[in-house]
Amino acid sequence: MGIFDWKHWIVLLAVVVLVFGTKKLKNLGGDLGESIKGFRKAMSDEEKAPAAPIPAPQQQSSAQPQQNV
Repeated sequence: MGIFDWKHWIVLLAVVVLVFGTKKLKNLGGDLGESIKGFRKAMSDEEKAPAAPIPAPQQQSSAQPQQNV
């Protein structure tokens, strides 16, 4: 006995089905699957794309001579 008893999970599942309904749970499962597919695709595209080089900062040349006061 405990919180992970199979009877508790059955009751919890029944409550979730009663609250949300089977149609919403079906849509939720499909939406979750699509979001996981999109995430995997984005991760694989990121690995394949070459990293853009970071431009080096431009150095300012001192065109004016320094004056001694």
